[in-house]
Amino acid sequence: MEHVNAASAQELEQTLLTCLRSHRWSRRVAEHRPYPDLASLLAAADEAAYDLAWGDLTEALAAEPLPVLPPDTYAAAHTALSAAHAAYEARFGHVFVTCLDGLTPNEVLDHILEAVRSRLTNDPEEERAVVADELRRLAKERLVDALRGAGNGAIDHNEPAPGR
Repeated sequence: MEHVNAASAQELEQTLLTCLRSHRWSRRVAEHRPYPDLASLLAAADEAAYDLAWGDLTEALAAEPLPVLPPDTYAAAHTALSAAHAAYEARFGHVFVTCLDGLTPNEVLDHILEAVRSRLTNDPEEERAVVADELRRLAKERLVDALRGAGNGAIDHNEPAPGR
């Protein structure tokens, strides 16, 4: 946590933006330092994500990449996934997001297709709530991964990441 607490506001905000592309979220998390431990940082990140308005979520959605399928996935699967994403974007006007933590590479395609199909039945307000939750989960997962990658000792590498 020393790295997080000692970083300049700008440096930390840039790191946080790799977790969730919302300037409001990254500023809010950075402003609430110092964090005594990882649990406190993740709780602050969660709280900041819950407080995002739809405009903030739209900003984050605009930067979200499509999930990457395993390299040996059949072409038909790529076609099915492309069609599902297109149907979702046509219905809701933004990219589909889902947190894939805890899934094996072999489970990713089925999970994404099942999630897109089930969420296409949501009304727009219901889907906004789901999207907000998925972005919050993605941000926490990415934040843990960023801290692991920093090699700063903020995480016990023998412990599973939260939510995994």
